[in-house]
Amino acid sequence: MKILVQLSRIIVGALFIFSGFVKLVDPIGSQYKFQEYFSESVLDMEFLIPYALIFSIILIVAEILLGVMILIGYKPKTTVWSLFILTLVFLFLTWYSAYYNKVTDCGCFGDAVKLSTWGTFYKNVILIALIIILVIGVKHIKPIFGGKIPKLITLVSLAIFMFIVQHVLTHLPIIDFRAYAIGKNLEKGMEFPEDGSIPPVHDFMLEDAQSDLAPELLKKEKVMLVIIYNLDKVDENGYPAIKEITAKAKKKGYTVYGVSASFTDDLILTNEKHNLDLEFLFCDETTLKTMIRANPGVMMLNKGTVTQKKNWIDVDEIIL
Repeated sequence: MKILVQLSRIIVGALFIFSGFVKLVDPIGSQYKFQEYFSESVLDMEFLIPYALIFSIILIVAEILLGVMILIGYKPKTTVWSLFILTLVFLFLTWYSAYYNKVTDCGCFGDAVKLSTWGTFYKNVILIALIIILVIGVKHIKPIFGGKIPKLITLVSLAIFMFIVQHVLTHLPIIDFRAYAIGKNLEKGMEFPEDGSIPPVHDFMLEDAQSDLAPELLKKEKVMLVIIYNLDKVDENGYPAIKEITAKAKKKGYTVYGVSASFTDDLILTNEKHNLDLEFLFCDETTLKTMIRANPGVMMLNKGTVTQKKNWIDVDEIIL
């Protein structure tokens, strides 16, 4: 039993730390996933949508911190029961997603690892079984360090995790697992895999009033896309910085477009109000949210390859 408990402890701790970390570097991705769960078509709890980011941060930090605590053996009873309750919530959500086919990707491992809905559910079944072993054998879980060291490690870990959250919300994800990450070629990302599954880059269209300009722009060497996925949610403090960097880019021969999912009339008014001098193209909002976790944000392309991505607060760091 002691050996079984220790093996379960290591597996559960490592899994929670990994799962928490890949979401910690991109909490906005988890926010979008919570918004999907809270929507009318899924759990019909739309009143919670404004708090989706808070929910995601609490859940992510709790998940990774509990992983650390079980490994170092800090407050084993509290930790084990917290893991049990949290995994029960995961188990229900993943069962609901799989059975009713509501959320095809639960986001359990962020964008780092994609599992099918039933695959995710069965993963949680195994996980809850391991945690039940920990509940039964909790007396065998001892701190790996003496004195106040486990408490100190827990508090320092919490501080580090909160710092990372603050950093990525202010700037951009530290690690980008998505198909639009720096160094990725979007044309290659549009190619269908050999198994016939959906390509990583899909629904990427940059439409004006007449046609899709994406194929043309992906051939150009110097392209700047200013992404404002939704005018109602944009941080207007970013407009002066956007105006300045787009003016510099145009002087250096860049093809510059704004990209949004908002209505054309609203974009025209915004252009005039903030003197942005941007020609806007239309793209699906979900695609834009996937491209960059900023509103507004800037993406630089060179022959279809993403070379730079910046939140508006960091656009002065863009190399032209």
